[in-house]
Amino acid sequence: MQIEVVNARNEKVGSLDLRDEVFGGRVKADVIWQAVVHEQASSRRGTHATKTRALVSGSGRKPWRQKGTGRARVGEIRNPLWRKGGTVFGPQPRDYGYALPKKVARGALRAALSAKLQDGVVTVVEALAADAVKTKAAAATLRGLGAAGRTLLVDLQPDDNFALSVRNLSGVRLVPSNRVTARDVMDARRVILTRAAIERLQEVLA
Repeated sequence: MQIEVVNARNEKVGSLDLRDEVFGGRVKADVIWQAVVHEQASSRRGTHATKTRALVSGSGRKPWRQKGTGRARVGEIRNPLWRKGGTVFGPQPRDYGYALPKKVARGALRAALSAKLQDGVVTVVEALAADAVKTKAAAATLRGLGAAGRTLLVDLQPDDNFALSVRNLSGVRLVPSNRVTARDVMDARRVILTRAAIERLQEVLA
């Protein structure tokens, strides 16, 4: 499999051979799903909390005596059956993260990139760099490369000036190749990678 390599002006400057065992295999949607769910679970704050009968405000005094009144027996006004009482088995702070095998994460990234390649929304550029911090110039460059809507930019080592130029562009994310995930790829409508980034990913995912 071959893919064209273009420059910042979207002019073809060469081509790159991609390994079929990395980018030409069957797209395993179930593996992508596992990786996406894992990342979403790990990003949950888990700070939810409810008050039990020990935490709600109120006296611990018995409202009335146990027998002889004709009413139901009650131990305290903080019991869960009463209004403003404690919550039974309510959510408490917890960590939703769990371990995901490295082979599954790599397989998911490999499948996500293969899916985008099959859809024809992957662009490989020679480099993503800027001489100065210019958001307008960076936006024009991305438009010339076919970026529209949510766009993922992947570079081996992002250029500082270019990173500062695109950080305020809505829907644009710039991530280093060693931090990109299957969720990042699947969430983007256009994926733009540098030659160095895709070569490195090809080595890691082989």
